[in-house]
Amino acid sequence: MRCIAHRGFAGEFAENTVGAVASAAEIADWVEVDVRRCGSGELVVVHDETVDRVTDATGEVAELSQAELAQLNVLGSGEGIPTLAEVLEVLPPSVGINVDLKENGLATDAVDVLGAHDGGVLVSSFDAGVLAEVTVLADYPRALLVEADPEERLARAADLNCTAIHPHWDICDERFVSRAHDANLTVNAWTIRDSVGAVSARNAGVDGFITDHSEFCAE
Repeated sequence: MRCIAHRGFAGEFAENTVGAVASAAEIADWVEVDVRRCGSGELVVVHDETVDRVTDATGEVAELSQAELAQLNVLGSGEGIPTLAEVLEVLPPSVGINVDLKENGLATDAVDVLGAHDGGVLVSSFDAGVLAEVTVLADYPRALLVEADPEERLARAADLNCTAIHPHWDICDERFVSRAHDANLTVNAWTIRDSVGAVSARNAGVDGFITDHSEFCAE
């Protein structure tokens, strides 16, 4: 079972930080991070449109500079919001990086930055248009994220020539996994946070877990 550390095992470490990625890389096969563009133009690793949830500050990521984001304190870790380049620096070649692009218009810069990683790369998004942008620029494997309309999204992933599909675990059953495999798509279920999700996804026959907790990597 492939183990993908969701935001660097967000259930154990301060999500999407350099420290979380470095720690997760000691256990996981892949580390998943979220990418947005900040106000000064760099690609930064943060899930939400704002910094409100993960720091004591407020404001939109798109309006804050990289220097300002670096000075914040993510979930009490003492670490700021890093750039994608900084995260890649602590990731060994033996561990893959799953980059979830949260916005349009990131593909060109993301491809440039990802070229620094000697290990595996997987680009994922809920937005099929984002994945299409990546296709034009590089031959990186791509995964379409799914939380509803699984049949339509499965067909869309196949049309995009994706290599994987990432369904939420509660819409992922044996039939879905079988159809995905028939389309030559790897299935990685998200987000595994407890044994209910883990058992359900495993029984469905998925290829990997995208999980907040390292304990599910040992099962």
